[in-house]
Amino acid sequence: MPICQIRLRAKKPLSEAYPNELKTIGDHIRKKRLDLNLYQKDLAKAFGVKEDTILNWEKGRSNPQLRYIPKVIEFLGYIPFKTTSRSEGEGILLYRLLNGLSQKELAKKLGIDQGTLRRLEKNKSKKMGTL
Repeated sequence: MPICQIRLRAKKPLSEAYPNELKTIGDHIRKKRLDLNLYQKDLAKAFGVKEDTILNWEKGRSNPQLRYIPKVIEFLGYIPFKTTSRSEGEGILLYRLLNGLSQKELAKKLGIDQGTLRRLEKNKSKKMGTL
């Protein structure tokens, strides 16, 4: 028969798999997935990729392909990389990434060739004012 009834409460310790620092897109994905108590297979199904793909993203072995970046941003609820651009070229690159567009696709939308877009992103063109 207990003399007093005391309950100790503490937060469950984080899994060792939980990232300490969010350095890569994979770290952001892993943190969010663990926060939501999802398995890699659940996330793979939602993204339309194989479970190994999610594992490789989270382990930093590879990054999501360009076409998955908009889905990653939607899943996370935020953009997991620097969004402030110092130049027009960085701004163009950021737009392309956020919209999951290849250089070829964006160049076609802009009515310019892919080489011109490549130079614009690298700030090597004097035609910046035309965009």
